[in-house]
Amino acid sequence: MARRAFYLTNAEPSSTNPDSKELAELLIVRMGLSPRKTGSTDQMHKVLLELYERTKLAAKEKKPELAVLTVEEMGNHASISRQTMYDYLKRWIDYDLISKTTYIYENKVIVGYKLNGVTLENAFDKAAVRIKNNVDQTLKLARDLQNTIKKEKISETMKSKDPTPGTEINQNI
Repeated sequence: MARRAFYLTNAEPSSTNPDSKELAELLIVRMGLSPRKTGSTDQMHKVLLELYERTKLAAKEKKPELAVLTVEEMGNHASISRQTMYDYLKRWIDYDLISKTTYIYENKVIVGYKLNGVTLENAFDKAAVRIKNNVDQTLKLARDLQNTIKKEKISETMKSKDPTPGTEINQNI
């Protein structure tokens, strides 16, 4: 039932006219997709940029398989191992930012990941919907909790005010 957490931060660009590298880094940080271990890679934004470039190329060439990056390729762009990249991919998938896909290339089945949209904006729109749904569901749970607490207090109050059955009759005799 429990899923991984969303780690949203409120990072801002350091310059008034940021370049694509700084904006990609900012998106990765704001969405909580950057590595959390100290001393880890700070190259995760390169994966996002490469996914975008591959998506553009796939659309231009009308070859959807070009949009797919394998985990090894993603790890190479981020300067981390394949296994470490798998750990980070879980968060990307939880946000619906990327999706797992397979294709056949030279009679081999290739498993990889692609941006979950035709553009970066579209992919982040899907991530925003995922986050909004999570917040809406959490708000519903908070309302249910509040109503349950009220009902429990009313029930306790009614029990303490109502005499137990039969005691009223015994007192009148």
